Amino acid sequence: MDFSELNKSRYSCRSFSDRKIDDELLNSVLKEGLIAPTAKNNQPFRIYILDSDEALKKVDEVTSCRYKAKTVLLFTYKKDEEWVSPLDEGITSGIQDASIVATTIMLKAKEAGLDTCWVCYFENRKLKKLLNLEESEECVLLMPIGYASASASPSPRHYEKRDYNELVKKL
Repeated sequence: MDFSELNKSRYSCRSFSDRKIDDELLNSVLKEGLIAPTAKNNQPFRIYILDSDEALKKVDEVTSCRYKAKTVLLFTYKKDEEWVSPLDEGITSGIQDASIVATTIMLKAKEAGLDTCWVCYFENRKLKKLLNLEESEECVLLMPIGYASASASPSPRHYEKRDYNELVKKL
């Protein structure tokens, strides 16, 4: 499958099967994220694999968007490791760095036969507390990952794409 086909076949999966991901497969997918670019190569991101019953219960406490996935990835960044712009106050890279890594993993997962969903709808501070994350660490997104259930399908919104000329401008 070429990149364009891969990109078009990926969708936000909101229904996962009970099938667990083999550790070797998951690790191979995650390793792709480790080579994703980050600002100044600071690599401030962290990826947490949440797949124990205890961890999944904590996820369920902060969001309704696990969709029965047996594995959820949490992407965070450490504020004391992110790039800070010397030119503009308040411009930092942590969220972007974690997002680039997550996108790389999301696409590699699809290539490997897994499905994912990008979830920002969760109580960030509560999850940080439940998981005892460091004060300098910020949650960016949750990503349920696994095998789609037989009934899984893209949301109708998946096919609603705005016009190229509305979104791409040449100045």
